[in-house]
Amino acid sequence: MAVDTKKQITVFGGSGFLGRYVVHALAKRGHRIRVACRRPDLAYHLQIAGTLGQIQAVQANLRYPWSIDRAMEDADHVVNLVGILAEAGKQTFTHLQAEGAGLIAEGAAKRGIGMVQLSAIGADAQSPSEYARTKAEGEARVFAARPDAVVLRPSIVFGMEDQFFNRFANMARLSPVLPLIGGGKTRFQPVFVNDVATAVADAVEGKVAGGRVYELGGPNVLTFREMMEEMLRIVERRRRFVDISFSRAASLAKLVGKLPGAPLTPDQVEQLQHDNVVSDAAKREGRTFEAFGISPRTLDAVLPTYLVRFRPQGQFSKPQPHDDRPAEDTSLPGDRGIAKP
Repeated sequence: MAVDTKKQITVFGGSGFLGRYVVHALAKRGHRIRVACRRPDLAYHLQIAGTLGQIQAVQANLRYPWSIDRAMEDADHVVNLVGILAEAGKQTFTHLQAEGAGLIAEGAAKRGIGMVQLSAIGADAQSPSEYARTKAEGEARVFAARPDAVVLRPSIVFGMEDQFFNRFANMARLSPVLPLIGGGKTRFQPVFVNDVATAVADAVEGKVAGGRVYELGGPNVLTFREMMEEMLRIVERRRRFVDISFSRAASLAKLVGKLPGAPLTPDQVEQLQHDNVVSDAAKREGRTFEAFGISPRTLDAVLPTYLVRFRPQGQFSKPQPHDDRPAEDTSLPGDRGIAKP
């Protein structure tokens, strides 16, 4: 008799940006998914990604252990995607990214089921950034409870609903200038959301060794400025750059960081002072997309598919010849000096 290899998988944070792609990837492979989130009504749209009854949304809050336990009933595997970029009320870095991850891992250990934990490149217990410290603490708590867990650390994730390229493309539509914090020299390795989701699904199915941390970056390493220039090229707009020093950005962030929906927080300024790329150790040890057999897609291949709406005439804009020049040959003066093109 054939053995049923399809699993019941609980996905915490499945209603978020990455979550919807992970749910889709798992559903396409025939698994049954329970999407655990604070607001199940925000996850109902995911049900159409599978067959009748394949995807179910349930209420769970990482601050309440009993709700975590209930969401994991009868599960064969658990995926934790919960993470925040800024604190809001009771939703703190410590509660969600450290303590919450530990509670999920303890639940997985109690049931003897596997776990995939989403972290981030830059997770470091000694980091001055609370985001990075709690990501590292979350990893440590997961491994303490489930030594065979798979931890994935992506660089900045891009895709149709991302809050990075969409935000700056919309800013370019409205503003004649774009800010470059720290001169825009920080390096990133942007990774396509579908590639990360595929890696999560592969990890759930045991295609990579557990007990390891995998760092996921795209094929291109770009500075913040280079990413802005690429975005401007695709939306066919030319804008000036304003160089804002880290110290000035930190001061501004303190003023607006506590406001609802603040565009910048002091912790984010701290993160921007460190490169966000795959480490040499991960490359040397094969703890990258190479372990999954995935060839990550480039920005060039994906950004035009969803940033076209920010062009002057949207999708009806006439195709422009490729222009390798910088987005603007001169930059406005920032705090000290002028940002070089």
